[in-house]
Amino acid sequence: QVQLVESGGGLVQAGGSLRLSCAASGRTFSVLATGWFRQAPGKEREFVAAISRSGGSTAYADSVKGRFTVSRDNTKNTMYLQMNSLKPEDTAVYYCAADRSIGALNNSRYAYWGQGTQVTVSS
Repeated sequence: QVQLVESGGGLVQAGGSLRLSCAASGRTFSVLATGWFRQAPGKEREFVAAISRSGGSTAYADSVKGRFTVSRDNTKNTMYLQMNSLKPEDTAVYYCAADRSIGALNNSRYAYWGQGTQVTVSS
């Protein structure tokens, strides 16, 4: 089993920045590919960004390319999402996810999920 806990969400003005963290426990972090997803009210959950086990490969949704950066520190069992130039449409609950063998990083069928952290961007 893998436990994932997100933190770092909050309220920020448009154009501002936030850094989300996802702390993992229960399994060796370096064997897990990890990703970020988000779900806005009334919408389906969507892929945001993901990073491979070693950190050597990343993937981003077109809507966040150039603004968000995903990274990880395997020594700290933690993944990060640096979000810059935030827009009101980025408002959502952000979830981290992990899987040992996800295949394509933007695949939604990750095995393990956190409880989510709210990000609200005001205009």
